[in-house]
Formats: sequence, structure tokens, C-alpha cells
Amino acid sequence: QVQLVESGGGLVQAGGSLRLSCAASGSKFPISSMGWYRQAPGKQRELVATITRRGDTNYSDSVKDRFTISRDNAKNTVYLQMRSLKPEDTAVYYCNADFPLTGLYWGQGTQVTVSS
Repeated sequence: QVQLVESGGGLVQAGGSLRLSCAASGSKFPISSMGWYRQAPGKQRELVATITRRGDTNYSDSVKDRFTISRDNAKNTVYLQMRSLKPEDTAVYYCNADFPLTGLYWGQGTQVTVSS
């Protein structure tokens, strides 16, 4: 079955950087869009960034100019480079992958904590 495994989360001071990775496996079909979402305690899950197979990107206003999403189609992997991190970026970050023939899949989440 399809699995998405995130890595790269952790604790960082405000102003620091982290790079998240998410590798999809278990399907021979190509992935269309991939994305990152986050959920802070007591809040709803929100969009961070998405990227299409050809590389078109979309960002939430809160992370635009600080975060960069990219992907490696050969590796079925999506990345999120996070810079100038703020305490309000603290959340569990989830990746997803849209397989047109089988549906949308989510990773298990990785914790990002930004200390002030």
C-alpha cells in the first residue's frame, strides 16, 4: 500500500532553518500534486505549500518568501525548506500526495518546534 514518510522535523531557535522531506512509496502510478500542511495545537490543519508534478507552486501568505517547496519526481519525494522560522510556525507538519488513480494519501506528521 501507499506510504508517505516524513523526516527532518525538530527543535530550532527562532530565525533558524529546517528542511523537511517526505518520501512516497508503494505505488507504480505517478503522483500529480504534493503538498505540506500543518496543524498547531487547538487549531485546524492549514495549507503551507503545494507543488504540481511540473513544478508549479502555491504558498500560504504566512510562509511566502520564507519557505520553499520542491520535489524530485524520480524519487517520489517532496521537500520543504523552511527559513527565518518563527514561534508561530510551531506545529505538526504533514505531507500529502495525490495519486490520480488511487486518491490522496497523508503522512504521519513530523513535529516542528520553534523556540523564541
